[in-house]
Amino acid sequence: MSKEVKAWGATSPETTEPMTITRRAPDDEDVAIDIKYAGICHTDIHTIRQEWGPVKYPLVAGHEIAGVVSAVGKNVTKFKVGDRVGVGCLVNCCRECDDCKEGEEQYCLNHTITYGGTDPKDGSITQGGYSQYIVVDQAFVLSIPENLPLDKAAPLLCAGVTMFSPLNHWKAGPGTKVGIIGFGGIGHIGVKIAKAMGCEVTVFSQTESKKELALKFGSDEYIATNDLQVFDGLKRKFDMIINAVSTKIPVDLYLASLRRDGTLVNLGLGGEGLQLSAFSVSLGRANLAGSLIGSVAETQKMLDLCGEKQIFPEIEIVPASYIDEAYERVLKSQVQFRFVIDVSTM
Repeated sequence: MSKEVKAWGATSPETTEPMTITRRAPDDEDVAIDIKYAGICHTDIHTIRQEWGPVKYPLVAGHEIAGVVSAVGKNVTKFKVGDRVGVGCLVNCCRECDDCKEGEEQYCLNHTITYGGTDPKDGSITQGGYSQYIVVDQAFVLSIPENLPLDKAAPLLCAGVTMFSPLNHWKAGPGTKVGIIGFGGIGHIGVKIAKAMGCEVTVFSQTESKKELALKFGSDEYIATNDLQVFDGLKRKFDMIINAVSTKIPVDLYLASLRRDGTLVNLGLGGEGLQLSAFSVSLGRANLAGSLIGSVAETQKMLDLCGEKQIFPEIEIVPASYIDEAYERVLKSQVQFRFVIDVSTM
């Protein structure tokens, strides 16, 4: 049967508040999860504040979900009660298009996002992880390794796989020279993951303020870009550069820093967009690409790697009542590096 649970959501773009939501009854393919931790992603803020388009309120955000299985449907074979599991940005897809059949369901034109989407099973608006409990089809539930703490696993389900996916797709590994633009919630995880994959990593950040931490987390080099002359010595240096920020960047200078046939992968959405010269792409046969979160298979591969290599994001655990303040601190870059909600505080 359906279940009423405590949650923390928005009834307008301005603030969040405690509320009660109804979760649908699990079907034969579903996994019911008691949520323990939920990460706060910048996407949550964009969505709730309608910066990416109108939404239907009330809306409970959260797509970095870590918890424990409390019940399973009769056809569920992947999980059992008591398993440690996670849910990321998607909870369903059409399963019929080429993207779905090829295991790239994040590019399905009819996928269902974890909150603010339309659940194909009952037609309701999906509600996210800032809540005590969720019901998800087993195909979109991830197994969290025993050696990966649940609180630290939560941000990996979006931020982690968003960085892992391009590294995995473009086959980064030992000897690959990777540049990461931005050293925030996504970028710092990218440094740790890329190093674990054997890459040579350089962080690009606007000032010197984060240099010590970047080097501590494994970056081989740190470049402050407030002086654009630093790019003079970087021509044809990198195999790939991953842009993890939404602010304006000097795209032409980054493209010139790629080796022939290198790739600049854009992750940042919104902001001022990208502006570049056609010459910057042509002169080095450079590739300008994008990447969207990651597939379920990639997410599981990333979680297994993080468990094996003990790769953890840097987190600050907060109670649900702190969400609005956390949002403001995210916007001011006053967190090192990801907020995680302790759901028991609801």
